[in-house]
Amino acid sequence: MGENSKINAVKPKKALGQHFLVDQNIARNIVDALSKDHGVIVEVGAGMGVLTQYLIENQLEKLQVVEIDGESVDYLLKKFPMLDGHIVFGDFLKYDIAALAKKEEIGEPHGDSASVDVAVIGNFPYNISSQIFFQILKYRDCVSESVGMIQKEVAERLAAGPGSKTYGILSVLLQAYYDIEYLFTVHENVFNPPPKVKSAVIRLKRNGVKELGCDEKLFVTVVKQAFNQRRKTMRNSLRSLIPAEMIDNEIFNKRPEQLSVAEFVELTKMLDVDR
Repeated sequence: MGENSKINAVKPKKALGQHFLVDQNIARNIVDALSKDHGVIVEVGAGMGVLTQYLIENQLEKLQVVEIDGESVDYLLKKFPMLDGHIVFGDFLKYDIAALAKKEEIGEPHGDSASVDVAVIGNFPYNISSQIFFQILKYRDCVSESVGMIQKEVAERLAAGPGSKTYGILSVLLQAYYDIEYLFTVHENVFNPPPKVKSAVIRLKRNGVKELGCDEKLFVTVVKQAFNQRRKTMRNSLRSLIPAEMIDNEIFNKRPEQLSVAEFVELTKMLDVDR
């Protein structure tokens, strides 16, 4: 037994939504699902390093681990000394991904005008998984791919298409800029402690859309306002945004889950009058 075997395991913290994956095959499959051609790879919440160990194998020079749990940081540095200089002790939700994208190697300036693409990977804590995806969306100009394990229901929601009961705000906002694949389901018994729900791994890959061709802030407002009252027709949920002369348009007879991303874009263009 080596020195690393004497390192005390990290105690999972309920407040941080920690459920540590213990199945090595699943961990390897998650890492293998991520493309290898990224400039920087950000792992969110490494915990005890079940994904980290495989990322280190041939991606160490690109790897940046963001971990909010001080006990996990100490554990990772003891178990994987080569991570020194590759760990940020902090909150991913407050992390400046755009600044990181301007580094060719961790700690090395890349230049003012150039940037590299970033991939985000992790066993995302259930309690902040939606916020993590909003963070990725915020930095969509530099985050080209993400592979994450999240609650199965959330994964289904992100990948859902129009007409589905699970199609919602994040479905539309993410699918506007990313192609989303539901990769595989993960059962409760491969975690410590086991969660009460099943998990799933999804992959987001940036599509070719640079700009939506509409007011993107208004687009977000329209999507959120529509789905916040998803049982109502668009006419009722968006009444405060609809000019009087458009109120009888047939599109407003629909409910939000019936509209594709492209239709939400067109609707936003319609509503962008005298703004």
